[in-house]
Amino acid sequence: MAIGDLSFRDRAEAGRQLATRLTQFRTRDPVILALPRGGVPVAYEVARALRAPLDLALVRKIGAPGHPEFGLGAVVDGAHPQVVLNDEIMAQLDVPEAYLDEEIRRQLQEIERRRERYLSGRQPIDVAGRTVIVVDDGIATGGTVRAALQGLAGARPDYLVLAVPVAPADMIDLLRSQADEVVCLMTPDPFYAVGYHYDDFTQTNAQ
Repeated sequence: MAIGDLSFRDRAEAGRQLATRLTQFRTRDPVILALPRGGVPVAYEVARALRAPLDLALVRKIGAPGHPEFGLGAVVDGAHPQVVLNDEIMAQLDVPEAYLDEEIRRQLQEIERRRERYLSGRQPIDVAGRTVIVVDDGIATGGTVRAALQGLAGARPDYLVLAVPVAPADMIDLLRSQADEVVCLMTPDPFYAVGYHYDDFTQTNAQ
C-alpha cells in the first residue's frame, strides 16, 4: 500500500535515502553492518554510497531451559563474538552454567553456519577502533537491534551508529542510549509495522 511521503518504494530506495543522512561518516573509515535478512539490501546502498566495507551483524538468541522462545540474552557475531545476557532474568531463573555454556556454543555454531552460507565463510571485519554503522530495514520491537548494539559496544568501536529508515519514535528514544548516534528517516505515529511503509516489502531469501 502506498502512503505517499510515508513510504519507500523498496529497500534499495530506503538505503539510498538513508545514505544521504550518513555522508559525514564517509571520511571516518566506516564499517557497515547489516542485520539479516531485510537489512542487507538497505545496508548495501549505504555501503556503496559511503565507499565502505559491508559485513553482517549476525545475532542469535539464547533461549531459556525448556522455553527456547524466552530469551536470556544473545550471541553477537564478530571478530570477537560477544555474549549479551539479561542479568535480571538470569538471576530469576538461576540458569545452570553448564546449560548456558552449551547454549552459547550451539548459537556460535549456528552463526558460523550462516556466515558460511551468506559469505562463504569470510571472517568478520574487526570493528575495534572503527566507526560502525548498524543498518536494518526498520525496527518494530527492537530486540535484535538492542542485542546487536550491546554486543558491538563490547567489541570497542570508536563510534557506534544505528541507521534505519523507519521505526516508532519511542523505540528510537530508547535506543539512543545504546549507540553514540541514531539516524532514522521516519517515525510515524501511529506506527503499525515496518512493512506498511514499503510499497515493495518482498521477503529476502536466506535460511
